[in-house]
Amino acid sequence: MTDDTFDPDDITSNPRIAQGVATMGQIVEARLSRRGFLGGFGAVSTMALAGCTTSIGDVEDSGQEAATGAKGFSFAEIARGQDEFHHLPEGYEADLVIRWGDPIFPDGVAFDPLAQTADKQERQFGYNNDFIGFHPLAPEAGQKARGLLCVNHEYTSTQLMFSGLKEAEWRMTADQCAVEIAAHGGTILEIVQGEDMQWTPQAGSSYNRRLTGATPMMMTGPAAGSPRLRTSDDPTGTAVLGTLNNCAGGMTPWGTYLMAEENFNSTFIGDVPEGHPEAENHKRYGVPWGRYQWGNYIDRFDVGKEPNEPNRFGWIVEVDILDPTSTPKKRTALGRFKHEGAETVVAPDGRLVVYSGDDQRFDYVYKFVSEAAVVPDDRAANADLLDNGILYVARFDEDGTVAWMPLTYGNGPLTEENGFSSQADVLIEARRAADVLGATPMDRPEDVEPNPETGRVYVMLTNNSERNADQVDSANPRAKKNTGQIGE
Repeated sequence: MTDDTFDPDDITSNPRIAQGVATMGQIVEARLSRRGFLGGFGAVSTMALAGCTTSIGDVEDSGQEAATGAKGFSFAEIARGQDEFHHLPEGYEADLVIRWGDPIFPDGVAFDPLAQTADKQERQFGYNNDFIGFHPLAPEAGQKARGLLCVNHEYTSTQLMFSGLKEAEWRMTADQCAVEIAAHGGTILEIVQGEDMQWTPQAGSSYNRRLTGATPMMMTGPAAGSPRLRTSDDPTGTAVLGTLNNCAGGMTPWGTYLMAEENFNSTFIGDVPEGHPEAENHKRYGVPWGRYQWGNYIDRFDVGKEPNEPNRFGWIVEVDILDPTSTPKKRTALGRFKHEGAETVVAPDGRLVVYSGDDQRFDYVYKFVSEAAVVPDDRAANADLLDNGILYVARFDEDGTVAWMPLTYGNGPLTEENGFSSQADVLIEARRAADVLGATPMDRPEDVEPNPETGRVYVMLTNNSERNADQVDSANPRAKKNTGQIGE
């Protein structure tokens, strides 16, 4: 059993790093050296992406100088620390809306952590929240506000979730594994703000829904039906059970919920059969990690039994939150990697742009640009907008510009000669496609946020504990750094 404290994100899976490819820090160093601007730490916060700024609507290469001028916070800072209390700045309040295990349906069972089952968990709020989105609804009499809360449940902390599991040589039961799978995914929950300004969950709402690691979903877009997505359970390559490891996400202008699948490699155990064509693909994504023991009881989580199953995860899932009977769709046009976020913005020409980071050390920043324009106030017209468009990966250059390189079959090296025989291959192996295009390795792109008012895009970089002392530079002044930075 893999130690729960081990984090594969501490080890890059990008083979280009060992080959000496320039990292973001080295690009910044070269640019700042050329400009003779190496004089201070002030350059770090505003030049973290080599001063690259990209226009929201750009499809072709673009870039301009980054602007400076950060503003301070308006509240009194609280002391840094960690204890059992929830600390807030003076003048602020925090209210509990919902907790793990709280029922979200009228027939939901009251939470008992010592008697939890998968059936109960599927009717209760999930575990370990990440993305939170809100879709407003028209308030009714006596309500200040009303809307749908969309929450991702990223992972489960096994030894906190269940009693009696020792730190060493512990083995889960099939029932415990089923509870974990049911606790992943997301929750759609109607909440109402009363005259007292308090938000209250509406357990009887017809909109409420739990999405779990066993919820039936569809594969759509260019990779749907690919032989590489076919399994014993689904010989068509168009259906899949569940969404897992849902980290950051996003909301579309037409009111759907985007769930980003991140560390999907953690759910798999086993060994890919010797000589199997997916072996190198899985290695690039860190499959299998083996954090969870589900594969001991469910064949699809054992890559030795179902080598194609990991290819069915690592996508962006779109959910129609206004129709709780709808089937969620994994939009393969947006590529497969460890998605951190799916933030959307409408470009000046009306097309939708979706930004996402690949949250692993020395991986990349991506954007998807839809082929068609968003049709305002027409949900039906936008229903499958995310199935057609172009996925791009970013290369940040020393002159301060960013080149957005299309991940399309036949573009440059994305050919059969390099192991890509279709657009499905390019999207399933988006990381390798970005490798061969020469994208810029980043320090764990955690989230990418476009500002629709200014056209600027901000990239949050988590950290990079793999950076050695000889890689320190003006934009990355600390080796083995455990803190991140924000780039514009």
